[in-house]
Amino acid sequence: MRTLSICFKSIIILSVFFISSSNAQFVFNDTMTTPFGPAFADIVLEPENFLPCEGGPFALCYYSGPEPENCELSADGTTANCKCFELSYGKYFVDINAILNLNIYNDTIAQCGTDGSACQVTNSAPVCESINNGTFIPGTDMISTFSFDCVPEEGIGSTNCSQQLYAGCMTAPCTRTDDEGIVECACPTFAGPFQIGLNNQSCGLGDDMVWSAAYNPNGTGTIPSPPPGGCIPDAPPALGGCPLLGDVIPPPPANVDCGEVCSEYESCTDSRGIEIGYTCDATLCTSACNDSDLVEGACSGLQSCDVTEIIKLEEEVGCSCCASQICGCVANSNTEQAVFDVNRRQRTRGITPQCDINDTLCGINSNNNNSSSCSLTPTGSTLKFPLYLLIPIMILARRCSRGRNI
Repeated sequence: MRTLSICFKSIIILSVFFISSSNAQFVFNDTMTTPFGPAFADIVLEPENFLPCEGGPFALCYYSGPEPENCELSADGTTANCKCFELSYGKYFVDINAILNLNIYNDTIAQCGTDGSACQVTNSAPVCESINNGTFIPGTDMISTFSFDCVPEEGIGSTNCSQQLYAGCMTAPCTRTDDEGIVECACPTFAGPFQIGLNNQSCGLGDDMVWSAAYNPNGTGTIPSPPPGGCIPDAPPALGGCPLLGDVIPPPPANVDCGEVCSEYESCTDSRGIEIGYTCDATLCTSACNDSDLVEGACSGLQSCDVTEIIKLEEEVGCSCCASQICGCVANSNTEQAVFDVNRRQRTRGITPQCDINDTLCGINSNNNNSSSCSLTPTGSTLKFPLYLLIPIMILARRCSRGRNI
């Protein structure tokens, strides 16, 4: 009892310090969200467990484990500090069983069901909004989720591993590092069987390192799959993603309001009057894992705008970065120049822009020289959150939980 009392008091003290420094509350979810483990075990039981979201920024820890994106265990092994990829904006997925904020978890299962089947429309789950607006764990730079963005460079697969320690990074808090494009995420650990997201990997890493992993007891994979007969917009076609538009532009679906689609493009602008939806579309669906800065410049601010009808159209038609073309939306002159400029930046990185693939979203160059009129750089600053405040809370919560079971 004395041990539990000390743990409880310590958690309260640390929580009060955290709350007072961030003006918000975070309750760590250590409940058994499935019969196979708690939230931080990252259990996947069925495809509907993955909730589709769009926005950012977010982190991708799917490939973390060995160097260079290593996951290093804390002194007592209850957490791991994992180096993960930073992604500025895009389509991402959250495992409903692995939501580490207890209040957001409860809100999400209340709306989506315990399996997530009622929230298969992009951004319909409460957890998506909380990640996009920065309230999931206030003060962090971003949250770890799953995305297909780095598959062309890093690959994808599955290796089954027997029971041992692994890091459950889904919805873990992350902070930027001095290495561009790399963040560090504080991932709780769990001992059990798991699957690594690559083929033919060694399950044990040694040197106080562990894999960032997940577990599907049914053995049907730990990545999202497309809906029956459908596809996933803004994901690689080889993995069930929707393609770009072809030579023939299809008509809009009867249940989509093109006036609203174009209004969403027009109303979402940055301080220079650039309509962000166009520059983001021109960049997002041809982006690479190492051009997060381009995506950030092209898409920054879009996560705060209403793009519901745009997403609806792309999911109905089954195409990626295509809504403005299907509805015939017209960008303003500043935006046309910005689209032209971001296409040029992609080409200098060795990336083929959408313009060069299907002759859409090419922009118009109104400059008389080779310099860009728009910098397309992100505005605003990010509040840094010291992860050392959260790590002890997780550790103490785990210890207290163990104490209750003694």
